[in-house]
Amino acid sequence: MSHAIPMTRVDQINYLNIALMLVACAVALFIPFELFLFAYAVLGPAHYFTEISWLQKRNFFTRGKHDFWLLGALAVLVCFTAPWSTMSAAYTFLALGGALVLVLTDGFLARMLGLALVAVLAFALVDSTGFVTALFFLFVPTLIHVYLFTGFFMLYGALKDRSKSGYVAFGVFLLCPIACWLINPGKFLPGTHAVASYWNNFSILNLALLGVNQPQTPDEARRALVLVFTSPAGLIVMRFIAFAYTYHYLNWFSKTSIIRWHEIGAKRLAIIAGLWVTAVGLYLYNFAAGFKVLFYLSIAHVYLEFPLNHISIMGTFREARSIFGRPTQPAVAPVRNKNTMAAAAAEKRG
Repeated sequence: MSHAIPMTRVDQINYLNIALMLVACAVALFIPFELFLFAYAVLGPAHYFTEISWLQKRNFFTRGKHDFWLLGALAVLVCFTAPWSTMSAAYTFLALGGALVLVLTDGFLARMLGLALVAVLAFALVDSTGFVTALFFLFVPTLIHVYLFTGFFMLYGALKDRSKSGYVAFGVFLLCPIACWLINPGKFLPGTHAVASYWNNFSILNLALLGVNQPQTPDEARRALVLVFTSPAGLIVMRFIAFAYTYHYLNWFSKTSIIRWHEIGAKRLAIIAGLWVTAVGLYLYNFAAGFKVLFYLSIAHVYLEFPLNHISIMGTFREARSIFGRPTQPAVAPVRNKNTMAAAAAEKRG
């Protein structure tokens, strides 16, 4: 008589995430604009506050105690530039490249040389091709953050644990965007408030994915509105965006028992809860005002996560080589505090 093998906690979380992906994808097929706005306004602030708190407890996964000031300052600079400008692209490149320097080096001279090189490359973006500029000012803080980096966290976890359920979850994660493309349940047009809220704050991302420039005339604006909100291509793009953002947030909260972001003391947890309620209330009162007030927080949490992104990407390739090729030594030396980078990164990727 065979005995059922008990499901591990990792398997339970992986299957939970599969269910969350399927639910997020299914809802995105029908009401992608409303789903995105709900996820961004309700789940988003909760994610920002709790993740920044969690990262702070782990020294932001860099080698220096005050390294996070550089990434936080760059997020401030973005807030004082024109939205989605070439200068914000340079700051994002500097934050992403600078985070890699802060992860890999700890000597003063090596860090200064590395950061200087990254700065030269970053500000050269201002005069570079439109594709490279758009990549860093638009896609890295948005879809690359919520989809590509989330995918690396998932794959790293599956490889690290040699988890079959983790591989299945990653496969579902790759298939959901295909479902957003192939499945067309019909047009469920968003309401006036959803159209205005999305168009005024986020439509540049959709237009870029659709290969359309920002409208300059009323006629161009009307055509762009139709393309984004009612065309088959526009709905496919929006379904993917809604799925990617919604699952990115749900993935974070589904791993609370492993990440343990909630183990921060009653006082800090109460402060985070109060800030979250205030943020959601502001979005409900005026979505545009909420977007402006919380813009820094959204950019800051992206920049402050860059060191962990680098560690997860390097860990993914290291684990893949250990499975399919010759084992290699860890690419990153242990961080000088009570948690090693590898152990702390394992908490995030679950």
